[in-house]
Formats: sequence, C-alpha cells, structure tokens
Amino acid sequence: MKKEFLGFGLGLRTDHFQDVLQDKPEIDWFEIVSENFFVAGGKPKYYLHAIRELYPMVMHGVSLSIGSTDPLNMEYLKNLKTLINEVQPKWVSDHLCWTGVDNTNSHDLLPLPYNEEAVKHVVARVKQTQDYLGQAILLENVSSYLTYKNSTMTEWEFLSQVAKDSDCYILLDINNIYVSARNHGFKAQDYLNAVDPERVCQFHLAGHSDYGDYVIDTHDNDICDSVWALYEKALQRFGPISTMIERDDNIPSLQTLQAELTQAKQIAEKVLGKDTIRENLHKEIANTGWQCA
Repeated sequence: MKKEFLGFGLGLRTDHFQDVLQDKPEIDWFEIVSENFFVAGGKPKYYLHAIRELYPMVMHGVSLSIGSTDPLNMEYLKNLKTLINEVQPKWVSDHLCWTGVDNTNSHDLLPLPYNEEAVKHVVARVKQTQDYLGQAILLENVSSYLTYKNSTMTEWEFLSQVAKDSDCYILLDINNIYVSARNHGFKAQDYLNAVDPERVCQFHLAGHSDYGDYVIDTHDNDICDSVWALYEKALQRFGPISTMIERDDNIPSLQTLQAELTQAKQIAEKVLGKDTIRENLHKEIANTGWQCA
C-alpha cells in the first residue's frame, strides 16, 4: 500500500448526496461506510458512483469484527471485496475491536483485552483478511468504556504491535483517543508518542458527548476545543495525514461541515505550513491523476 496525503475530507452521508452532486463543494475526498452500499442497485448506488466520478474515496467498515472468536465472516468479506472492485478506494479500514460472538451482532464496537494472546489472535485474522482482499487494511482505535483484568499492555502498545506484526496500517481517531483518555485516566500525549508515524495513514475527527465523569463517542456534536488541541499535537507528531470529519447524528448542512473542515485545514497549515500541505497534496494528486475538487 502506498501512503498518500489526500488532504481534508468528510464522511459521505445521505443527507448530503444531492448537495454534493449539485454544488461540487471544495472537499478533497469522501469516506463511505462500506456496509451502506452492499446492496446492489438503488438510489444509494446511483449517488455513490456519481460522486465517485468527482472525488477520491476511501471505504470504512463497522462489521469486520476482527477481534471476535467467531470465524471470519466470508460472506461479509465477499461483499466487501465486490464493493472495493466497484469503488476502487484509496484504502479500506475497519476497527480494532469485536462486534459480536456466537453469530450474534452487538451493533457496538467492543474493546479487546490488551495482551499477547489477543495480539496473536487478531494478527492472524488481519493477515487472512488482507490475503483475501489482496491489499493491506487500516485498523482504527476505538473509544472504550471498560478495561479487562487480564490486559498486560496499554492500548497503544496493543495497536502498535498488531499493526507491526500483521503489516497493516492505522486509522488514528483523535477523538477516540481523547474520549478513552478521559474515561480511563491516561495521557493522550503518551498515546500519540507511542504510535509509529510510518503506520498512520488517516485521522478521524468527531464530536462527543461529555457527561463530566465520563465521555461518550456519539458523533453528534461539533468538535470541541480539547480535541482540536489534540489534533494539533498529532500533526506535530505525524506530519501531513489525510484528515476527515465524522458526523452521524444531528447532521448539519454540508456548508456547516465544510466550515469545520476548513478549521482542520487551518490548524494543519498553522502547524505544518501552507507550503507543506500544498506540496504534499499536489504531489499525490499528480501521482493519482485526480484533479482538485
């Protein structure tokens, strides 16, 4: 997999399909939720292919369940591979978690115990997945609200070891680091410092719900100042990384999300310099044949 800087993107949501096609907004790329487009035909597929003609895309899944003890769902992987062939995304990602067991889907992204046994289990499944898809995948750190007594390493040590041993890459969710740091009492900077910059290919930014004693990753609010500050530190550590904003509830207008995305770009330009952002983005566009949106 070739590491690329795509610039600044948004999660593609049905609320904005028509606006994207009609207005062709100045957004560098879109991320789609893979499972939303497994069904053949219909309006979602029409909009997907029409928008794909205009913008680069990446695919992001929520159902791979890479950490489950159930066998890998080969029907799911078949659908995923079919969609990859249709969309030709820059890369494909999912979460470092499990979503179900005994063929029961929890519809949640559940954390794993962080120990060597779990590392070996996940690594074997990532390798099987990558062999089937014929490409490397990205794994995202999840927000968490519990820990396991049999964990013997930190979350960032676990994530880093899985990525290294399976030769996969990392989608680093900045909001999830902040949420988990608040919930579990660790330092978010320690997390950033421990992750290999060569493995990180994408950032997620999102809003959350803050209840004082705990924080929940809800994707239904604007990005808060503390997450923006952590994003700035992540840029200092990792350099220009493809950045996108997730919004899954209380979805505002496309223009409102564009304004928030502009804030991300302005922070990146402040930390890294406008020339660095422009040169890296233009280089990747030149290499891939895409034009600026």
